[in-house]
Amino acid sequence: MTEADRTSAAAPNEVLAAIRSRRVVRSMSDRPVARADLETILDAGRWAPSAGNRHLQRFVATDHPGTLRVLRMLSPGMIARPAAAIVICTDGALAVDFGFRPDVPGPWIDVGTAAATLMLAAHAIGVGAGPVTSFSKAAVATALGLPDGLQPDLIVCLGYPAPGGPGPMRRGRRVTWQDLTTFVP
Repeated sequence: MTEADRTSAAAPNEVLAAIRSRRVVRSMSDRPVARADLETILDAGRWAPSAGNRHLQRFVATDHPGTLRVLRMLSPGMIARPAAAIVICTDGALAVDFGFRPDVPGPWIDVGTAAATLMLAAHAIGVGAGPVTSFSKAAVATALGLPDGLQPDLIVCLGYPAPGGPGPMRRGRRVTWQDLTTFVP
């Protein structure tokens, strides 16, 4: 690595700062998320990378207290009491039209990139976020009235951190990029 590369890598960068400071919020206050903020987060989601730029994901958003209560009942992994939620769904029919077999991971990877993008967007505007994957897909699809072929894959809970809520989960020392990386020739 040259000196110029080291200087460039160490330079302040808003995106990297947001990545480093974002945390999963597991305890949320009852303060509502403004509809404009929810729309800003959803707009960011459309910019998430997707396989072949096909955008097989669909977002189902709610800030309705009754709907959020039902989602919590169907989602044992939803520890937070969110003020809003975005359910990331995969359009199965569209995936088949594009030639994806049901067992290929491409659409699932797109769910992950969409979730990461939504959570970073939320963080950028001061809204806390946390992902949930522990839920009954069939029950959530029914509760939300999703059409056939639209499968809920991940829920992004949104809200403002509650005072005194749990801090970041720590297990021993902080993991470094070196701990996670192997360079090969």
